Amino acid sequence: MTAVEARFIEPLDVMILRGNKLFGEPGSYGEALIPPWPSVIAGAIRSRMLVDDHVDMAAFAQGHVDHPSLGSPTNPGSFTLCGFYLARRLADGRTELLVAPPADIAIVEDEAGRPRVQRAQPRALATGLSSSAPLPRHPVLAETQRAKPAGGYWLSEPGWKRYLQGGVPTAQELVKSSELWRIDERVGVGLSSEHRRAEDGQLFSLQAIALRPGIGFLATISGAMPPQKGLLRLGGDGRGAAIRVITHTHPQADFAAICKAGCCRMILTTPGLFAQGWLPHGIRREGDDYRFDLEGVRGRLVCAALPRSEIISGWDLASKSPSKGAPKPAHRAAPTGSVYWLEDLEATPQALEKLVKRGLWSDTCENPARRAEGFNRFAIAVY
Repeated sequence: MTAVEARFIEPLDVMILRGNKLFGEPGSYGEALIPPWPSVIAGAIRSRMLVDDHVDMAAFAQGHVDHPSLGSPTNPGSFTLCGFYLARRLADGRTELLVAPPADIAIVEDEAGRPRVQRAQPRALATGLSSSAPLPRHPVLAETQRAKPAGGYWLSEPGWKRYLQGGVPTAQELVKSSELWRIDERVGVGLSSEHRRAEDGQLFSLQAIALRPGIGFLATISGAMPPQKGLLRLGGDGRGAAIRVITHTHPQADFAAICKAGCCRMILTTPGLFAQGWLPHGIRREGDDYRFDLEGVRGRLVCAALPRSEIISGWDLASKSPSKGAPKPAHRAAPTGSVYWLEDLEATPQALEKLVKRGLWSDTCENPARRAEGFNRFAIAVY
């Protein structure tokens, strides 16, 4: 396993991070996606690497030139984005990652606005109740009284560590999104390429993200040496972002204890692109059971908590289309924060560690390009 390089990427301008919803028509509204897909960061880093190595960009895009670690657009090399998080610089110089609450976490506020964190547990439905969900258990949030969910919270690194160890993050381990960024709404206008002027009735609005000072992204890369300092062109609008070397160790659960307990949770830390939709690679159905078998880790999937699926696409600059670019194929993805509960776990600590480093990809790798871009990454937590 190659060494992992950590980088902190701090935008120097507002960012227009587009999702997969069309906008640009009169009166349409373009919502920002925060954090962006990992492919945004992977593309910015790889473009900078090509420039630093004096590679002919046009020749590379057409597949005429290979890069030692990036390979080619159709045959990616060893470069892999193996971790991508929102992060912030602390006063003591350390970098702390920030994680959106996983799907089994519920945050509510009392009348005074104080947050409280709860975690759903897998439970079998009571006799007489039925569901379209195919798994034997459902993520159930047991509450003594009704409460209204509160949004806009992120887990700090201590809260994420507590969560991975099987605990429930405290209110002090939550961070409001208003402390991390603000929305800067912009108005755009459709332009006529023929007349070189604004088109009548072609006004639309969109969101730009203005990160607070010290807020950025933490990216870890294996199989290549990314830039150590300087600037990146971030996103489709090419906004400036500074990149620098950092040292950071991601929190993780006690794998030995998990193997001894014989059960665990898998939490997606980037969107999952799976051939079976919401089911990760390595899962097959055996009668009424869903069995997981990947990289020496075996278990039985008994429960899952997933937000609404999303569509992953993007823009392919290396396309050979006449317009020098084309949309990437659109795929339905299991969102970041999806949680899967495994029981009857058969694994060693070394096998769990290897699987986390590899991501939820099989030996043959279903999509090498998307793997290099950082999709299907996950963390393992105590059940």
